[in-house]
Amino acid sequence: MAKGRAFDHIPLVDIAPLLGDDVEARKAVAREMEKAASEVGFLYVTGHAIAPELIENLQAKAAAFFALPDDVKRKYYIGNSRAHRGYVPMGEENFYSGDVPSVDKKEAFDLSIDLAEDDPDHIKGYRLLGPNQWPNEVEGFKEDIYAYYEAATSLGRTLFRGFALALGLDENYFDRYLTKPPSQLRLVHYPEAEGFDASAIGGSSSNFGISPHTDYECFTILHVTAPGLEVVNAEGNWVDAPPVPGAFVINIGDMLEAMTNGRFIATAHRVRRVAYERYSFPLFCSVDYDTVVEPLPQFIEQDATRTYPAYVAGDHLLAQTMRTFAYLRKLEKEGLVAIPASETTGETFFGRKERA
Repeated sequence: MAKGRAFDHIPLVDIAPLLGDDVEARKAVAREMEKAASEVGFLYVTGHAIAPELIENLQAKAAAFFALPDDVKRKYYIGNSRAHRGYVPMGEENFYSGDVPSVDKKEAFDLSIDLAEDDPDHIKGYRLLGPNQWPNEVEGFKEDIYAYYEAATSLGRTLFRGFALALGLDENYFDRYLTKPPSQLRLVHYPEAEGFDASAIGGSSSNFGISPHTDYECFTILHVTAPGLEVVNAEGNWVDAPPVPGAFVINIGDMLEAMTNGRFIATAHRVRRVAYERYSFPLFCSVDYDTVVEPLPQFIEQDATRTYPAYVAGDHLLAQTMRTFAYLRKLEKEGLVAIPASETTGETFFGRKERA
């Protein structure tokens, strides 16, 4: 298991040079990214060039959607979509610790690359590829949300280039795996929580905004409106990761940990329950559905056994999603959806875990 160090804060990296022409400056940024990814698994990034108005519009449209009546939001229920897109009501999604489900206090709206009904991969049955559901009750919702999605996915490509440099790879190494990735944007709403006992929220509590987990993809680009995010360090202590003005939170996911054979860390994190209303906007940056994720040869020592098994990116994402969403567990029981055969063990290999 990846170790890292007992960090007490999240490092900040100005990635503006990644957008410039100076190769040495890009390599210097990559070295900072490598240090953060291998020691912490999290970093803040500034200099990303995403316009503030894109973020403001994202927040405004999300707030307008979640303010709609429940019966209107449920018209766009995620279970109505074969491509896993749409509204996620509170209680639909649960992370499990052993056999005990968490009690995550949130609602969400999920979307991804917007593909046509006749897209070949959608027709083929790839469950995470297809058209989005777009609510028409909020004027400009589709336009503003998707404008942010495209800007954030462009930032994701920039970060892929930075991580490639950090790993000693060709700067464009990951491009071959980014032709049609099911990178998912979540609009997450944590409602105001009145009357809860903050002292009851601890490492063993299941009563979180979202419970401890690692992210399944390569890395996550996160914008958040208020504190609540916590990250576990090598000593099992939870470190606060509050919003930093003008910065995104970036965290390493399972896929990059596997590709680097544990050199990069998919650090476990959670969202503590807070009394105030809070919004979170993670973009989970993935590789193409059919990509085989396995340790790259240069990260496997010649005399060592491979730490991480190979798996297909889309199968891993689908299997993990099926274990989390109630509508997919129901379809599985009805024999309408099956967990990919290579993913049936449910074994998790990733990340620095919270100590018992």
